[in-house]
Amino acid sequence: MFNLITSKDGTVKNDVLSGITVALALVPEAVAFAFVAGVEPMVGLYAAFMMGLITSIAGGRPGMISGATGATAVVMVALVAQHGIQYLFAAVLLAGLLQIVAGIFKLGKFIRLVPYPVMLGFVNGLAIVIFLAQLGQFKIFDSLGNLVWMQGEMLYIMLGLVLLTMAIIFFLPKLTTAVPASLVAIVGVTVLVQVLDLEARTVIDFVRDMLPEDQKAAATLAGELPSFAIPMVPFTFETLYIILPTAVIIALIGLIESLLTLSLIDEMTDTRGQGNRECM
Repeated sequence: MFNLITSKDGTVKNDVLSGITVALALVPEAVAFAFVAGVEPMVGLYAAFMMGLITSIAGGRPGMISGATGATAVVMVALVAQHGIQYLFAAVLLAGLLQIVAGIFKLGKFIRLVPYPVMLGFVNGLAIVIFLAQLGQFKIFDSLGNLVWMQGEMLYIMLGLVLLTMAIIFFLPKLTTAVPASLVAIVGVTVLVQVLDLEARTVIDFVRDMLPEDQKAAATLAGELPSFAIPMVPFTFETLYIILPTAVIIALIGLIESLLTLSLIDEMTDTRGQGNRECM
């Protein structure tokens, strides 16, 4: 999950800049977690798009944006590998219904019982999960098709760009808060790589590495808006038996992450969000 708090004055400029920052940050994250879950990158982008759109309109508090999360991606792997992506879609629908039920029965209020240190540990745990998910970007395929760590100039360039990005995010707010530091880091480092033609891996390179040889040349993140579809699975008790464990775990992870983040923002802004609405 990627969450960003907009400024208290809520001006259009700050809202737009915050939205752009989250959107740019979510693209590589959604693609990376899609591969972790064993699905195509466009599936991850569709999910991030729909979650960001729906939760920003109907969520429990302004300024909190939901997106891809490594915790649920790890849970989905076994289901996709054993039964296919259609069963994953069915599990996600069932998880959504369970979350709505939690909101109807007003179970969101129980998140207030969680100690504050647990919330801090939760946020730091998320940071560790996201960090570990990015380590795969430092691996490439050698001539034999084996996944190996980068070496030489490419590794140094990657490390340099990572450190530059972190430095911008850390030091820029000390100079000005007119523009989000994360947005400046993303756009600035991207422009630097393109202008200097540096040998740095891009999101599309990561997508290309995960595809079979005959599909690498056509690798793209281009796509259309998602269309409505019903999961193509048999509506039987056997299907329910297959998807229920995964659906329950996904629902619980989603509720815990969203409600803990909501509680943390409540503490930071000294306001009260709507936990039950966030559940639904």
